[in-house]
Amino acid sequence: MAIRSLAYVVVDTADVEAWRAYGEQVLGMQATDHEGGLRLRMDERPFRMLIRQSDGERFHAAGLVYPDKAAFDRGIAGLVDAGVAVEAASAEEAKDRHVVEFVRCADPSGNRLEIGWGRVVDGAPFVSPAGVPAFVTGEMGMGHVVFPATKLAETRAFYIDLLGFGDTDEMRVYMQGGPDDPGLGMHFLHCDNPRHHSVALAEFPVPSGLVHMMLEVPGLDDVGRALDRAKAANVHISSSLGKHMNDKMVSFYMRSPGGFDIEYGFGGIQPDWDSFTPTISIKEDEWGHQWDFGG
Repeated sequence: MAIRSLAYVVVDTADVEAWRAYGEQVLGMQATDHEGGLRLRMDERPFRMLIRQSDGERFHAAGLVYPDKAAFDRGIAGLVDAGVAVEAASAEEAKDRHVVEFVRCADPSGNRLEIGWGRVVDGAPFVSPAGVPAFVTGEMGMGHVVFPATKLAETRAFYIDLLGFGDTDEMRVYMQGGPDDPGLGMHFLHCDNPRHHSVALAEFPVPSGLVHMMLEVPGLDDVGRALDRAKAANVHISSSLGKHMNDKMVSFYMRSPGGFDIEYGFGGIQPDWDSFTPTISIKEDEWGHQWDFGG
């Protein structure tokens, strides 16, 4: 059985207060203090983003979960049999992550993963300080992450062959343009839920450790209000509003305090994997998404 969803992310930072302001006032998440850092909440789970005090800015890890212990045991055994270095977390660490059990490992491009099982909720309602009505989560997890993958083919094989992901879409991104630009490969991968992709892989290095992560809200007005909040807070807007070709998400991108981008969008399609045929997109967007990589 495949990974069920992206459950959470872990981010290291030297400026916890910048993340508190950004998380609450721009993203609309609910912040609580945690061991010198923060937990950012967006639904019934105790947290979806763990912000840890550190000496610099770095995306630390993505937390992927299996649906139950049997699937977890089979999945981890498969990783070990394939020669992947796996480190079991302590019971105390699992409690801190609000899962029953998890292990640490890395994909072939060096992206760190925390792979666990157990859906822990605390019963407290999510209340957004910015008035965001809800985020689209549930069984689809918190959204998606896009990892840098300089070993693109090996990294795709890791997620498909060992973690049970499936191909959704692939494309080539032409950064330089012109007839001599070979382009850079991208793979969009889904797991065992209806979200178009929970992990994507991009064939280029990124100093922050992450290309971007995506958060989904119920409506266009929620996206527009977030764009207004980001501009009011002088957050760098990495991409204007636009609509993607592959997942039909209407979104904009903004720079996080961690140096990576956060896509804030709505309307992503939810394919039926039993009848879905993977696509190859020859362009990124139906409209919009003018990029500004500065800031």
